[in-house]
Amino acid sequence: MIKDLVPYLKKYRRATLISPALIIIEALIEVRIPFLMAKIVDVGIPSKNLTYVLQTGGLMLLMAIISLLCGTISSRFSSTASMGFGSELRKGLFDKIQGFSFSNTDHFSTSSLVMRLTTDVSNVQTAFMMILRIFVRAPVMLICATTMAFQINASLVTVFLVVIPFLASVLGIIIVLAYPRFKAMFKKYDAMNASVQENLVGIRVVKAFVRSSYEKSKFKASNDNLMQAAVKAEKIVQFNNPAMQLSIYGCIAAILWFGGNMVIGGSMKTGELISFISYVTQIMMQLMLLSMVFVMIVISRESASRISEVLTEKPDISDEDSSTGKVTDGSIEFSDVSFAYDTKAREKILEHINFSVRPGETIGIIGGTGSAKSTLVQLIPRLYDVTDGKICVGGRDVRSYKIAELRKAVGMVLQKNVLFSGTIRDNLKWGDASATDEEIAEACQAAQAHNFIESFPDGYNTVLGQGGVNVSGGQKQRLCIARALLSKPKILILDDSTSAVDTATDSRIRTALKDYGRGVTVLIIAQRISSVCDADRILVMDDGRINGIGTHDELLMSNAIYREVFESQQKGA
Repeated sequence: MIKDLVPYLKKYRRATLISPALIIIEALIEVRIPFLMAKIVDVGIPSKNLTYVLQTGGLMLLMAIISLLCGTISSRFSSTASMGFGSELRKGLFDKIQGFSFSNTDHFSTSSLVMRLTTDVSNVQTAFMMILRIFVRAPVMLICATTMAFQINASLVTVFLVVIPFLASVLGIIIVLAYPRFKAMFKKYDAMNASVQENLVGIRVVKAFVRSSYEKSKFKASNDNLMQAAVKAEKIVQFNNPAMQLSIYGCIAAILWFGGNMVIGGSMKTGELISFISYVTQIMMQLMLLSMVFVMIVISRESASRISEVLTEKPDISDEDSSTGKVTDGSIEFSDVSFAYDTKAREKILEHINFSVRPGETIGIIGGTGSAKSTLVQLIPRLYDVTDGKICVGGRDVRSYKIAELRKAVGMVLQKNVLFSGTIRDNLKWGDASATDEEIAEACQAAQAHNFIESFPDGYNTVLGQGGVNVSGGQKQRLCIARALLSKPKILILDDSTSAVDTATDSRIRTALKDYGRGVTVLIIAQRISSVCDADRILVMDDGRINGIGTHDELLMSNAIYREVFESQQKGA
């Protein structure tokens, strides 16, 4: 787990090394100050030697200033190292997630990934800062202060030596009991984040179905579960401070009693007792700080584990066995392709798919809900990889291309149309960042989007809300089609991408595509026969298999499923 996080420290290695070094210097200087204070009390004051008092006091002041400077500079370096580490770790996580295939992403919920990128990284970052400062300083202070205390009075040292095993036992019990509780708490965090995310993304649906009360009760349940899990975890941790306070004050009281009697009996000087109490206080405070670090480590351990899960997740789809080369044309060939989301599943989503598509051909794909139409086309740009068989694009197995090259050649408009915050122009340039205004307008005209964009006061500079909330479903689909066209693909996949537009607009889009995308292979998934009837060929999908393939007229004559769908839609018309 630790080895997965260490590489993200590389950029801040210098700050990581300097901070502990300065902390050690600060601790070594600070531990000498009580010793000098004892000399003033036991030597300077009884002998009324003002020069000795001033010299020793001046030395104490100088040491305090140096210690302060070392501490301040160390704090700056530790902050730089920890914040930088957190930033690099967050970037590494995000980059890793960007390399995930759909199946990798399916292993983690969206809310859980957000939690790992934010709260978990913050926990690890805080723990690292505490380790840099306290975990280095405390042992040095403990060793040095204990050594100085032994030099002053070895018999009194036994008082706090008795306390240390008690504190260690309490801390050990806390760590053992708290870890599984914090682990459970993070799962509750994921559940609550999922509830919030679903509500905010689907807020319009919630309002439309008057389900605010239900959503409130669902959030309350997840929030209460989180609170109970947090309280359960904190109940264990809260014993740490009382145990520490009891030990510190009990130790000081015992030393004052035994040490005071020694001073009265003449076996110990007043200054020595004062400095001894200072050293004991330092020792106990360092133990208290160490216990806080251990508690933070317990909390961050689960966060580090969750981060490590993402970092060590091996992408199912990679470029390891790929070679260079671009997609030369839009030909597609499915050779005995089968697919299952889970390799251990007995039943496959797609089975024994065989068909080929010539460059520039338009293929319609139709079938009932759950017939695996979308899954079929998602295999072409390797959003998923085939379980059995192979798919060739441009005469080569899709697995032989670099993923970026393959996906550049495949323009895809998914079922769920996604637009991002920014202007319409910014969203369209996802297809081609260097596209000119003329190219953007041409693509939008082909997608029947130009007119409604120009109707907005700001035209192409109209700012879209998150997810494109200020445009209609049909407008969103047309913008997504225009974005795909701008990428100038060899293959264009339209996955039910005109379902929210009227039939007349749908027809105009298909007509425009023939001119705009001349030579482009087009795959159209649709529910309406009218959207695919002009295609060169139509695939009829049924329960993960090809039930029929042919032209509109051929399927009307030979395929019962196609004919039934056509007749039902004709009756509806």
